[in-house]
Amino acid sequence: MVSSDKEKALILYRMESAKEKLKAAVDLLGNSDYKDSVSRSYYAIFTAARALLATKQLDSAKHSGVIALFNQHFVKTSIVHKETSKLIEKAKLYREQADYGDFFVVSKEEAEAQIQSAKRFIAEVEHVIKNMNLS
Repeated sequence: MVSSDKEKALILYRMESAKEKLKAAVDLLGNSDYKDSVSRSYYAIFTAARALLATKQLDSAKHSGVIALFNQHFVKTSIVHKETSKLIEKAKLYREQADYGDFFVVSKEEAEAQIQSAKRFIAEVEHVIKNMNLS
């Protein structure tokens, strides 16, 4: 559990950062930059996951490590819904294709769907954090 003001500040900072990334995804969508919007949506989710991991003083240098820790400590323990894990996995795949895939095309609808996934993910993480009396 969170044991210091410094840890609480880190959690809240990461949640604000996740929301900023989500806003950037929305802005990019509005500019028809769908691939970059998908990437920002993923990073919004990823950053929110790291905020939740910080409640248990956990983190990883690798994206796969963050996802594995998130699943182990929050999904398997039913603190967050199993569907939430699917959101981060799908967002990661889209982000990797958008950032590195040759000839990968993202439609407006796909970018919009990723933004909605990020909103759901962030809302669930915020709910969990609120129940921990941190926000």
